[in-house]
Amino acid sequence: MDFEFFSQTDTGRVRSNNEDSIAVDESCGVAVLADGMGGYAAGEVASGMACDFIKSELGRWLHEASSNASDGDVKRAMDICVDNANRAIFGAANSNPTYAGMGTTLVLAVFRSGRLLLGHIGDSRAYRWRDGQLQQITKDHSLLQEQIDAGILTPEQAQYAANKNLVTRALGVEDLVLMETHLHDIQSGDVYLMCSDGLSDMLRDQQIAEVMAAHTSLPDMGAALVAAANDAGGRDNIAVVLVRAQGAADPAPRSWWPFKRLTGLN
Repeated sequence: MDFEFFSQTDTGRVRSNNEDSIAVDESCGVAVLADGMGGYAAGEVASGMACDFIKSELGRWLHEASSNASDGDVKRAMDICVDNANRAIFGAANSNPTYAGMGTTLVLAVFRSGRLLLGHIGDSRAYRWRDGQLQQITKDHSLLQEQIDAGILTPEQAQYAANKNLVTRALGVEDLVLMETHLHDIQSGDVYLMCSDGLSDMLRDQQIAEVMAAHTSLPDMGAALVAAANDAGGRDNIAVVLVRAQGAADPAPRSWWPFKRLTGLN
């Protein structure tokens, strides 16, 4: 199975600096997206550190481990790299007053033949476009999502709620952080979208689906998503990663996996 990648970031129409970062290593199927937070310039430091560190360390491990590594092995490598990145960001924030309180969301994807190992922290998201249907396959770590889960707000009410960007988990804010990780089956023709809330806050899922349905090439699709978010107000930085799967999957190596395989979000 082959994977085609496209990525783009945009400052948006309100912010003067870009705190979103992306790192992609197509040779080993790794994509990292982060949306930084903190004082002036600190957010971009945190997101940049996360993307550069994880791409470098995880990419090196995947190249050395080869395709024989089990999915469980890859998950453990993801956890270790994210933990090390978290400690590096936390250490920088505590040793430099300029970076005090900085942190970042994270979406980390490892694309293997027929499988996607997907981890996330915070409210940056991943979606799957399959057979003309869009499905969110991450669940936000946010106060707003907790209110939806508790029945305090409906998803429709949440579209207009205040404090939409209060996350309950972030990389680099504390010395330990838990990344939520799931394993998804991949079908040929699937398109996976990773994005910051600069896209998902500006466009409803139905609008994202309409843009994706209107374009075939990933560069056109990505540019159209960014343009639509800007047309809707562009109130935040926008980051987009698109990955299309093509061809038949190789037989998966026998492996232990700590979570059940997912075809969608439960």
